[in-house]
Amino acid sequence: MNLQPIFLVIGTQEIIIVAIIILLLFGGRKIPELMRGLGKGIREFNDAKNTVRKEIEEAPTTNDNSSNKQ
Repeated sequence: MNLQPIFLVIGTQEIIIVAIIILLLFGGRKIPELMRGLGKGIREFNDAKNTVRKEIEEAPTTNDNSSNKQ
């Protein structure tokens, strides 16, 4: 049985319904501010992710040579 996660099955109708609900909840004037905040949050997350990835890649690798000196 091939089961797909539910988030991969979201179609156009569901996206339109969510967009209408967001428009009704926040109004047309608040949406740009909301999207700006969302974009800033995503940017900060990606910056932090890249910083951690760079630190992991630059971390010195420790070779345990003591086991070879027996």
